[in-house]
Order: sequence, then structure tokens, then C-alpha cells
Amino acid sequence: MSLETLSTAPRLTRPAIGSATLSVIVALYLVVVANRTFWTKAVDYLGVPSFALVLLGIGLFALFSAICVAVSVKYLTKPLFILLIMSAAAASRFMDHFGTIIDVDMIRNAAETTGSEAGHLLTAGFVMHMALFGVLPSVLIALVRIRHRPFFQKFKWNLAVVLSFLAVFVSVSLANVRTFAATTREHRDLVATLNPVLPIVSAVRYVMASEGEKNIVVQPLGTDAHVVAPTVSGKPRVTVIVAGETARAENFSLGGYARDTNPELARQDIRYFTDTSSCGTATAVSLPCMFSIFTRRGYTHEKGLETENLVDVLSHASIRTEWWDNNTGSKAVAKRIAYTSFSDINDPRFCKDHECIDAVHLDRLGAWLDAVKGDSVLVIHQIGSHGPAYFQRYPDAFRKFTPDCRTAELGNCSRDEIVNAYDNTILYTDHVLSTVIDMLKAREDRMAGSMIYMSDHGESLGEHGLYLHGAPYFIAPSQQTHVPFVLWLGGQAKAGIDAACLAHKTGEPQSHDNLFHTVLGMLNVATKVYDPALDVLASCRGGAAAS
Repeated sequence: MSLETLSTAPRLTRPAIGSATLSVIVALYLVVVANRTFWTKAVDYLGVPSFALVLLGIGLFALFSAICVAVSVKYLTKPLFILLIMSAAAASRFMDHFGTIIDVDMIRNAAETTGSEAGHLLTAGFVMHMALFGVLPSVLIALVRIRHRPFFQKFKWNLAVVLSFLAVFVSVSLANVRTFAATTREHRDLVATLNPVLPIVSAVRYVMASEGEKNIVVQPLGTDAHVVAPTVSGKPRVTVIVAGETARAENFSLGGYARDTNPELARQDIRYFTDTSSCGTATAVSLPCMFSIFTRRGYTHEKGLETENLVDVLSHASIRTEWWDNNTGSKAVAKRIAYTSFSDINDPRFCKDHECIDAVHLDRLGAWLDAVKGDSVLVIHQIGSHGPAYFQRYPDAFRKFTPDCRTAELGNCSRDEIVNAYDNTILYTDHVLSTVIDMLKAREDRMAGSMIYMSDHGESLGEHGLYLHGAPYFIAPSQQTHVPFVLWLGGQAKAGIDAACLAHKTGEPQSHDNLFHTVLGMLNVATKVYDPALDVLASCRGGAAAS
């Protein structure tokens, strides 16, 4: 072929589209395609057929169109639209697949996760979803040529279009304002699932909050703390605090679950508190909250960061305090004490790709206990029942409930298989806790031991269409907020407790609010920040232990 022939060959031309037209198409795509969860809830709450539902659709289309037209600025239109579509595609995957609501706490939880944990969510299903609903429409936007009017003409035209769409939005909103107000007031999760509005707003709020946190100065707490008196026998007090992960009380046979998920603990002389509530529904909230002095209603992320916590107060009392982590970190709780991350050590006997089963704690616990010389506290932060890869949380010896889901892609498993895998994680946690107790019991000749276990939050296993955890507390189901609470007291610690009183306490409502003060009481620590009203054992002692 000659150069002349090449020069005269027809060139492929990209299709052209006006910026306002593209804006309306993108708005329609976001409202209709990226909001399956929102519309499912809207249909449920408003009913079908429903004039209010039609008005809602028209109003949201008008609002999204106004926003898209407003930002359709030359050179920014394509990047902004692609960002909106990719964000909406990612958010819709988690909202539609797991029932997740992406608020600030969920963004924080995702930002603080590990690569291994994130990998369980970035499955083949996620990749296919992103390719179809994110990459494909983004490529189409990238390929088209956008026609923009001259600046002043575009400004006037876009302003007229935006105002027209806003007028439609206001009109349909006012036409059915009572219905919309009542629905959103009664069902606050409806607005919380509007995609990509809430995810983007939450991400912006998280970034702004993170910037402010850089200047936080931690305030001391309980610097007057001291142990009132040694034990009568002179043996050191040793308490193991087990911070559980994703264990829900509903699946503990100690609390009445039909399956025998707690065979080993049932044989121990433990107390199980049947009605215990978590501080949050995700680790990033619950873990720092349960170790803080604040109650759930008084706790904020900022307060948790700027105030010392339980382990700091114990250190002020000259109690040796350490933190062993087999999860995504202590969420700043253990910043000022001895800290060990088992995922960083990555012991091949227990770990694969920096994820370990909880036997890694048991492997070292005996030696740690043997080295104890004075009052000591060890915090064990479990991987526990963390999903969606439940099958990786227990060894084969604990595959009691089968067939169990053997993938992190929960959509490929039946609900029964998911529950089986989850119950196996509880069965294994039962073994870990019972083994901790056995190790403490074996050393009662030289230490006064005790163990306290609380899970950080629960888990949804398909109830109400929800999976995993992290729902905003105001709409979270009990499966995410009702958590197990186990207490074991060694012979010496139990001697000063009225057994009948404690038995009665196990049936009363408890919460993460109690951990801070109960541990101080167990270790006989006196400090002005101790509140006996929140110590579950205080009223069952012969006298005030830490006044």
C-alpha cells in the first residue's frame, strides 16, 4: 500500500456527545444501575404500585442530573464521571452482596485493615462486578468525544438546566413530603444506602477527621492508680483478657444455641453473661471503646484517641501489661505498652500469608505465664470468627459442622454451609478459651489467675439479607450487637465472691461499658477513675475492692 493510499484512507472517528446529555446519561446510570439495594428497600418501605415511589425516582433522577450537569466542566468531566461510576460500582458490590452500609466507621475499618483481610473481599466475583459495572461504562466515557459550548454560553445553558432539574426535585419532594419524611424517619437505612452519595460523603468525612487526628495529644488517665494490697497468699494476680473477634452470642451453646458449640467451656467452672451488648459493630469502633473509660453513648473515635485507656491505667498501677495481636492491630489501644503482632512474625506452623489461627497464642502462653513474677495482664486479640473466610479460622480437627463453606465468596455457598463454617469458628474459640483456663489452673500453686472474654462485635449470617458486620448501630440487628461474655475466676479470686450474687448477675444486661472497671476491680486497683457501679463483680464482693 502506498503512502498516498494511507493518507487518503478514512479515519475512525469517535462518537461525539454533548456534556449535558452525557451528564443525564451518567445520572440515570447511577440512579438505576448502582442503587439496587436502595430501590429494594424503597419498594419494601413505600410499596408497589406506589405514587410515592414514582415521585422518588423522578426526584432522585432530577437531583443526580443537576449534580452531574453542574460538574461537567471541560477537562474535568471525564475524570469526575469515571470516579463517580467506579466509586458507585465498588460500593454497590458490598451493599448489594453483603448488605453493607458504607458510613465513616466502615471507611475507617476498611482503611485500617490488612492486605490479607482485604484480599478475602477482593474475590473473582468482585473483579467481575467491577469490570461490568465500573470499568466498562468508564471505558465508554473515555472513548466518546464530549462537545462543550463556549464558556459563557455553557455557563448560562448549564445553569438553566441545573435550575430546571432542581425545580423538578423540589416540586416532587414537596408533593409527597409527609410520606418521604415519615419513611426516612422510620427507616433511616434508606438514605444510608443511597449510592454513591453516602460512600463519597463518608470518605470525605474520614479524610477530614484523619487530618485532625494528626494533632491529637493523648491525655493521661488514672495516674493515681495503684494496687491496694497484694493477695493474701502473696501470689501475683494474673488476668488474661481475651478480646474476641466477630463472635455472636446467638451461636454460643452456653447461651442456649441448639448446637453444641461450647463443649469445653461447658465443663469449666465459668460464668457466662447471657445479655451483653457491644459498643459498636466493627473492630475499629468496638475495640478501642471497650478498653476506654467511656460508655458506648459517651464514646467517640476522637475521645478514644485523645484519652489513655485501661491498659495505660494498669501500667500506671505498675502491673505488667502486654498485648498479643492476631488481628488487624490494637486500633491504638496498645500504643504505650509491650506489643506483639503475630501476623508480622508469620510463624509457618500457624500462619499463611500473614494470617494465623489462634493456636499461635496458645503456643507462647505457657512460657509467658511461667515467666510471671508480679501482677500481670495479658491481652489476647483473636482472629476468632472473622469473615468472610471463616474456613481459614479453624484447623481441620474442628470441622465438626459440615458441609462448611470453603471459600471467601459467600455467594457460592448455601446459607447452611456458611453457618456451618461460622459455627466451627465458635467451636475453635471455645477450645482456645478452655485451653487458656487450663493453663492458668495448672499454675494456681504460684499465681492467682483469672480470664475474661468479650467479643468485639457479632456477625450477620444472612438474617434480613445482611452478611458480615459493620452496620450503623442505630439499625444494626442483634446478631451484630449481642456478644458473648465469659468470666473464669481461679480459686483465690473466686473465694471473695458471693456465688449466688454472681449467678444472678449473669442474667442481667451487661455491655462493653463494664470491661474497664471490672478488670480494675479484679486486679484490686484503686484509682479515682474506677466506677464500682460498672464493675460486674463489685456488688458481689465482701467489701469494696478498689475504692
